[in-house]
Amino acid sequence: MIKLVDFSKTYGSGKNSFAAVEHVTFSAEQGCVTALLGPNGAGKTTILRAVCGLHYASSGHVFVSGNDGTMHDSAVETSVVKGLVGFVPEQALLPKELTVAELLEECADVRGLYAEDKKKSIIHVVEECSLEQVYTKKIGTLSKGFCQRVSFAQALVADPPDIVLDEPVSGLDPAQIVQIRSLIKRISLTKTVLLSTHILHEVGAICSTVVILSHGKLVASGVKETVIKSCGEKNLEEAFLRLTGEVDV
Repeated sequence: MIKLVDFSKTYGSGKNSFAAVEHVTFSAEQGCVTALLGPNGAGKTTILRAVCGLHYASSGHVFVSGNDGTMHDSAVETSVVKGLVGFVPEQALLPKELTVAELLEECADVRGLYAEDKKKSIIHVVEECSLEQVYTKKIGTLSKGFCQRVSFAQALVADPPDIVLDEPVSGLDPAQIVQIRSLIKRISLTKTVLLSTHILHEVGAICSTVVILSHGKLVASGVKETVIKSCGEKNLEEAFLRLTGEVDV
């Protein structure tokens, strides 16, 4: 589980301060995909960074669950939280000079996996992400679709209970989108998945719950169908526009 409680994040100080996110509370549950939605500048990236332990709340809390269900405060147990969250960025920032095998070996070492556990984990993520045919190839020679799968593999190699995805299908072709969508669905069966996207069609395809932000504030959260119905709209796109007052999503 990923849980934000009255989370606020302010940058700067005094007259130059800016509230990126204000008093946001929501939960992303294990076993489903939760979509984090909002126009540009709504605060999505600020929340993702806090969940990953890359910065702290100005007030409120961010909690992340461990494999045993224990909740850990991101600001208090930052190193623990970083080990519990696998992050897949929008752009796969991977070392082009390494092979897929070499990268996963390094990631497993950094995550503290050794010997037999490391070998089993790498075999598992290679199969899970369908990387068998490129396992020995240099990352710099791979297509964008394969690079995105490698990015998933490095995030999953230590089997973290919580996964954060930032625009995971951005720039992919239709076939690659279908492959990544299937991968996300499989991951969500056993993990908490928080997915930030601006592609509402993808939310309809893989997400069961939604969290909608506007100008740093929470405007709706819950089961997708319930949010749509509460707005009196027919679909998520119309509900999103009503809640945010935005045309460009």
